[in-house]
Amino acid sequence: MVILSKFGYGAGGLFFFCEEGFDLGAPCIQRSGLDILNLLIVFVFLIILVLGFISGQNRIDKKWIPLVGSFCCAVISIAYVSNAVWGLVDKDGGDFGWLVVQFLRAVIWFALVLSLIVKGGKSLQVLASIWWILFFLAITAINTSVLLKKDNLEILESVAWLVNFFLLICALRNISHFVYSDIRLKRLSEPLLAEKSQERLSRLGQANLFSKLAFSWVTPLLSLGYSKPLVLDDIPYLATDDQAIVANQKFVQAWDSLLKERDSNSTKNLVFWAIARNYWREMVFVGICAFLRAACLSLSPLLLYGFVNYSNGDTGNTTWEGVLLVGSLMIAKIVESISNRQFYFSSRRYGMRMRSALMVAVYQKLLRLSSVGRRRHSTGEVVNYIAVDAYRMGEFPMWFHTALFSVVQLFSAIGVLLGVVGIGVLPGLLPLFICGILNVPFAKILQKCQMQFMSAQDQRLRSTSEILNNMKIIKLQSWEEKFKKLIESYRDNEFKWLSESQLKKVYGTVLYWMSPTIVSSVVFIGCAFLKSAPFNAGTIFTILSALRVMSEPVRMIPEALSMLIQIKVSFDRINSFLLDDELIRNENARKSGDSEISARILNGDFSWDPESGIPTLKDINFEVKWGEKIAVCGPVGAGKSSLLCALLGEISKISGTVDVMGSVAYVSQGAWIQSGTIRDNILSGQPMVKTKYEEAIRVCALDKDIDSFDYGDLTEIGQRGLNMSGGQKQRIQLCRAVYSDADIYLLDDPFSAVDAHTAAILFNDCVMAALAKKTVILVTHQVEFLPVVDNILVMECGKITQSGNYKELLMAGTAFEQLVNAHKNAITGLEPSDRKPKTFEHVSGHIDGPKDSQPSHLIKENSEADISMNGLPGVQLTEDEEKEIGDVGWKPFLDYIIISKGTLFMCFTILSQIGFVGLQASASIWLAFGVQVPKISIVMLIGVYTALSTLSSFFVYLRSLLSAILGLRASKAFFSGFTDSIFNAPMLFFDSTPVGRILTRASSDLSTIDFDIPFSFCFVLAASIELVTTISIMASVTWQVLIVGIIATVSTKYLQGYYQPSARELMRINGTTKAPVMSYAGETALGVATIRAFNMEERFFHNYLMLVDTDASTFLYSNATLEWLILRTEAFQNMTLFTAAFLIVYLPTGYIPPGLVGLSLSYALALTSTQVFLIRWYCNLSNYIISVERIKQFMNIPPEPPAIIENNRPPGSWPSKGEIKLQELKIKYRPNSPLVLKGITCTFKEGTRVGIVGRTGSGKTTLITALFRLVEPYSGKILVDGIDICSIGLRDLRMKLSVIPQEPTLFKGSIRTNLDPLGLYTDDDIWKALEKCQLKDIITSLPNLLDSSVSDEGDNWSAGQRQLFCLGRVLLRRNKILILDEATASIDSATDAVLQKIIREEFASCTVITVAHRVPTVIDSDMVMVLSFGKLLEYEEPAKLMEDTNSSFAKLVAEYWSSTSAGKDHL
Repeated sequence: MVILSKFGYGAGGLFFFCEEGFDLGAPCIQRSGLDILNLLIVFVFLIILVLGFISGQNRIDKKWIPLVGSFCCAVISIAYVSNAVWGLVDKDGGDFGWLVVQFLRAVIWFALVLSLIVKGGKSLQVLASIWWILFFLAITAINTSVLLKKDNLEILESVAWLVNFFLLICALRNISHFVYSDIRLKRLSEPLLAEKSQERLSRLGQANLFSKLAFSWVTPLLSLGYSKPLVLDDIPYLATDDQAIVANQKFVQAWDSLLKERDSNSTKNLVFWAIARNYWREMVFVGICAFLRAACLSLSPLLLYGFVNYSNGDTGNTTWEGVLLVGSLMIAKIVESISNRQFYFSSRRYGMRMRSALMVAVYQKLLRLSSVGRRRHSTGEVVNYIAVDAYRMGEFPMWFHTALFSVVQLFSAIGVLLGVVGIGVLPGLLPLFICGILNVPFAKILQKCQMQFMSAQDQRLRSTSEILNNMKIIKLQSWEEKFKKLIESYRDNEFKWLSESQLKKVYGTVLYWMSPTIVSSVVFIGCAFLKSAPFNAGTIFTILSALRVMSEPVRMIPEALSMLIQIKVSFDRINSFLLDDELIRNENARKSGDSEISARILNGDFSWDPESGIPTLKDINFEVKWGEKIAVCGPVGAGKSSLLCALLGEISKISGTVDVMGSVAYVSQGAWIQSGTIRDNILSGQPMVKTKYEEAIRVCALDKDIDSFDYGDLTEIGQRGLNMSGGQKQRIQLCRAVYSDADIYLLDDPFSAVDAHTAAILFNDCVMAALAKKTVILVTHQVEFLPVVDNILVMECGKITQSGNYKELLMAGTAFEQLVNAHKNAITGLEPSDRKPKTFEHVSGHIDGPKDSQPSHLIKENSEADISMNGLPGVQLTEDEEKEIGDVGWKPFLDYIIISKGTLFMCFTILSQIGFVGLQASASIWLAFGVQVPKISIVMLIGVYTALSTLSSFFVYLRSLLSAILGLRASKAFFSGFTDSIFNAPMLFFDSTPVGRILTRASSDLSTIDFDIPFSFCFVLAASIELVTTISIMASVTWQVLIVGIIATVSTKYLQGYYQPSARELMRINGTTKAPVMSYAGETALGVATIRAFNMEERFFHNYLMLVDTDASTFLYSNATLEWLILRTEAFQNMTLFTAAFLIVYLPTGYIPPGLVGLSLSYALALTSTQVFLIRWYCNLSNYIISVERIKQFMNIPPEPPAIIENNRPPGSWPSKGEIKLQELKIKYRPNSPLVLKGITCTFKEGTRVGIVGRTGSGKTTLITALFRLVEPYSGKILVDGIDICSIGLRDLRMKLSVIPQEPTLFKGSIRTNLDPLGLYTDDDIWKALEKCQLKDIITSLPNLLDSSVSDEGDNWSAGQRQLFCLGRVLLRRNKILILDEATASIDSATDAVLQKIIREEFASCTVITVAHRVPTVIDSDMVMVLSFGKLLEYEEPAKLMEDTNSSFAKLVAEYWSSTSAGKDHL
């Protein structure tokens, strides 16, 4: 028994073996009673267990908690068996009774193993849970009694006690599971339809306290993610308090309150104070968690001091005090772990609420932003406020409390030092104070860098957004290189500030790693020379431990300050946006006293730029009665669209009154189409009424188009209607208006994008019939529709110059007469000789066009992607965003290193970190051994320590510098590769990829590579080497720790393997949920006028809330799963720490020198934080590296053919003639899609004017895109002056062709940069071009002339003026081949006639190819090409085709004549 007692295996058996006799107060008797109770329970348990196996109810529980518990119980059982065996072998061993007790306890613990791993029926689980609780309570009472009487406790009993505590936790877990199961059983009685939604209810909202503390509420999601790759539908919904609508309501209430209290001179940030008012309680809770964590960390040096003194024998070496120390350590670490996890999760959860509130606030503001505000904040900037600034707000609670409580932790550590060292610590405060003061200028430098960086980033993203939205025109004009250099120049400026910021952080790292060295050396000197405390192991390692506690705040304070600076900048930017001008809406309510009036403007002056004082519309006076049809006409730039905007309230009102009585439907000049299906666009959130829906489709001539689509009205429309022709987009937009059943219809030139026949159908069936009882205000250039409207407003120079019906205005003469005469001249000669009089009202009934030329299949006219979806079942144009699935291993890490060419930098970074950690460890080891050697003087001891620590700072400088350089190289390489790939991508890529998807990579993903990955990589590397060093030092002192350490490491690795599949997919899903939020905001910004006109703000707002919540749920669960992992990792690593502490307490005094005790525990106390730091940053890096995956996807886009083929460049004078030959030309857009052009063969002779006509979707624009090689021929050839265009470079081809596209495009900048982006022409050349395209007078009236501004999308210029600018571009280039793609669709007939004359004169010797809806535009062409369904029907001189009344062209002319006959009859 002596040997057994030495090892702690004596003390007690069954009562008839007790030395004390039958004394109920004796611990032996109590322990025997517990053994008997346990045996009885084991007997009952085994009976139930066997019955369960017979009935098939039992199964093995493979969850990690039962497995870990059963492992521990098995170890205890084996220990009891070993104890008994040792007693049998040892001559001095125990008697037979004692051996029986050991074997019986082994059986009990083995039964506990079974109770943990076998999951049976409810009775078995209830019995097991009761057993675990009773066992723990009883053994706790007995062990406490033993400690009080004997002042010591055997090792095996101590370890078993800990396992009993673990069993208690398992019991509580089972009880909570029973309660949760009951709740679920009650829900089973609910309808099955409701059950599906219940499956995704947030478990966080239903979780009990234990579940919240242990994060077990997220375990079902991890279990699901481990069994299969997660998808979006697997992620539970948010709890009510976390939803965006709740966050928004709170924010709006606080914001409105602050606005009322705001002083006109106040400069305080209202966004910050609104957030503070709403979330101060949550911030206090997070602060309490942070305080508890800081307090527990500050206890570590004191506990270490106690352990060193205990091992030194200074306390009398009582086991009770050792147990008290270990118990205190356990409590401190458990509280620290729980508070830390709650701090990180709660700060991110509440930060997510703040983020959602601000994202929604920005979106709400976007819906209310005035035209002035929209000019100040481009679409790209607004997206950036959401994607970058609002997202950064999500980090605010964490970084705020990190900064605040890092200071608390710092001063707590100083307080500990004062308590242990006394006044010897005071000299060390001076260098600490100096380091603190140096924070201030350092923070200011970082703030400046951050502000400049964000400003440069805004500029780049705004330009990137504009370029992506207008990539087609850039490719047509071959401006890719110019705009790529523009983006690169913005990035260079951005990169300059990024480099400065990252390199400044390197110096900061050195400063903050040197400060503990300097401080500790000074404190050692103060302690030694002031003799304020004995200079022994206890003092030395308490100082080092306190400085370790200080090292975290020292490291985190600059990082926190940097982040808070970024957050402050974001607060300011969002505050500025939210305070900008809002639209003042007219109340669209009927006025009973004035029921005859539908809309009116009295004495109205309006301006797009009220600050300039120059009105856009002057002296506007008109009124419209209910049911009237009003036409607005006038030359380009007269203010027609602005007049409609005045009624909508979209333009700033300087004076006058505007009344709009009733609901409004608005059809904009540039069609605004949402991403989604055709049905979604038409219904726009309204309920489906089938008869009404079908009628709306019919009157808008969409029925045949929809019937031809594979998916019918469920056909998906790409972003901005990219796979629809211009006519189809306009008709979908018109159909949306008709279906809305509004009172007043504002139609802004809706017929310009369709041919004359379709325009006539739309006017008759839609405007005059379907909207017969509605008020319609129609802006139009089609004079032929004017005779039948009730009133006509003629506008010129922003004024209504004439008003009246058709006859009255003709008699009055002037401006209106000019418009009519221009139209009369245009249609002269079109009248067929055998014409019979037709009345205008019956036009549509007398048209017998070619049977195969009806508007039909899905072919796009205004883009390269004339994609017919026939034969592609299951495929829509815009595919789901690509994402990796499953474990991709180290590939993204290797890609990061290889693409940045940073292998050498990475190797040297690793070596530098090894050198740093090695020197730091050497310094600590030197102190541990040196303090025990009397021959080593204090001066030498401190001097060598200081030298080693200072030298380590050089290595940490190298590590940080190399990491920063590696990060900068990666930033440059990924940006360069991404940008090159995007600009070299074919147009099909842009047609099938939403702009938001590309912008997300250009903003947030690139920002992750810029800022997050370099330092994450550095932190993972540092923590990995630090962890290995810590375990090595601990094992060198107490090798037994290695056993527990290995078990803990293996368990941690298993947990990580269990966690990683779910975390990886959650992060990937999060990457795909963010882009729709940005895309939706960008889409809303482009169509905000339409949204407001239809009063759809509420619907768009709620849709946006859903997108924000979807994005937030993936974010929340990503963080919850991470905290789940870290909490369990901390538990295992704490076991290693507790083992080391137990060994130090229970090993004989003097067995381990105090210096080594101090060394071991100083590292052991940092073990958990090091492991957690590693896990956190490794998981962060694994998540961040997904940005590398995402950007790399877009770095490998199959490029279009090269811009220049050096060995096959055409002559400089090419094309000298301008002859174009098409030889069996066939076009398809994808290998598995049908042909769009079907074997066209013809020749466009040099210097001829060729007109291309055909129905919407006939392939006209496809032919143009083929000429520019926006799509490569499937077969056949295109020869220009004998050279196959596919054999030369794209730039050589496109620079020699001029085009005026169907959709005129201007870029933000000046008039000069829009006309001559490449800077090739003089001002004189530009002025001549402007004069020829009728813009000189307008521009000379502007104060800045050629430097006058052009806003985003050219919004401050009318559609007609934008088209004239495009004409100006081609007049400057003067190429031999000119293509006009519906070039005059948005201008009036008079201007059109002038421009056609200019084109004839200026391009007399050129080959001019004209695609047009207006027959007069092509009637004077030398040749006319008629296309239908991608086939060439006719190619002949127009006069010859007109002679044949059966020709398709003659029928088109007849249709046009029919639609204009009423107008001509009145001329």
